[in-house]
Amino acid sequence: MKIQTKRATALAALTLSAAMVLTACGGGSDSGSGSGGEGGGGATTVTFLPKNLGNPYFEASDAGGKKAVEEFGGTFDEVGPQEATPDAQVQYINTVAQQGINALVLSANDPTAIGDALEEARSAGTKVVTFDSDTEPQFRDVFVNQASAEGIAKSQVDLIAEQIGDEGKVAILSAAANATNQNTWIELMKKDLAANHPNIELVDTVYGNDDDQESFDKTAALLQSNPDLKGIISPTTVGIAAAARYLSDSDFKGKVQLTGLGTPNQMREYVKDGTVKGFALWNPEELGYLAAFTAQALVDGTITGKEGDKFTAGDLGDYTVEADGVVVLGEPTVFNADNIDDFDF
Repeated sequence: MKIQTKRATALAALTLSAAMVLTACGGGSDSGSGSGGEGGGGATTVTFLPKNLGNPYFEASDAGGKKAVEEFGGTFDEVGPQEATPDAQVQYINTVAQQGINALVLSANDPTAIGDALEEARSAGTKVVTFDSDTEPQFRDVFVNQASAEGIAKSQVDLIAEQIGDEGKVAILSAAANATNQNTWIELMKKDLAANHPNIELVDTVYGNDDDQESFDKTAALLQSNPDLKGIISPTTVGIAAAARYLSDSDFKGKVQLTGLGTPNQMREYVKDGTVKGFALWNPEELGYLAAFTAQALVDGTITGKEGDKFTAGDLGDYTVEADGVVVLGEPTVFNADNIDDFDF
């Protein structure tokens, strides 16, 4: 991945280890309710709550989190709903609070709808770390951002502009309509297109709700209603894989360009068969790994979430908390036919 040079060796080790535990992420390992971290004297208990289970992206990020928790001697658990909705996450947040878990690490399905539940969990002593998709800042202690929102948005626009010759109609296939990260990126993409790509027209934004079949169907509908579409941006790993599957077996293959955010293992066959020229992502295993170490630093009192706090995240090295309680992993990497076989996640 495109991170600091001193982290390159750590990446290879992390990827290999995460691959070995990836299949175990569908159900949690031992969970605990004992005291840990600051003043507790026991193992730190950490629960990961992704947007939904069965999502390869979160299987990878939670594998990285599990590795980190094992490294610092904590106890890891993964829980979550089958559907990516805020209401479905609330019951798991409530359970974490009732069990006295030291830290909850979650990707939010809504910036505000789960706020009350998170406040109750924090009042009960649980540290809250958001990653991938944030809540409003008052509902969590730290947000671990995969990359700057501006960098993610720009990478998407630059890729589609290059692939379609910087002109023509494009559309966006997003996840849920209320997903914090998706909406932030989309707004920034719109601004970038308007300011720097006057010959590209954004004709539609549709939502596949991070569901494979729904995203597949939305892709088909987009192309039926816009037969002259030149490109699709899908800033969600479920969406881009579903769209690629549709394009690969259609008359639009090679005519409609597709980019977005995906994992190399999901997208490898579509890059190699010419359906997709290039896409981007950070390393989700590293994102989960960093989020877990951030949680541990909060629990043991190394950081409080204020700007300027510093901590060490295992093999990834040193990090500093930025404004609004944000920790940034790094910039996204572009994957294409030249480098995709160098990555395994």
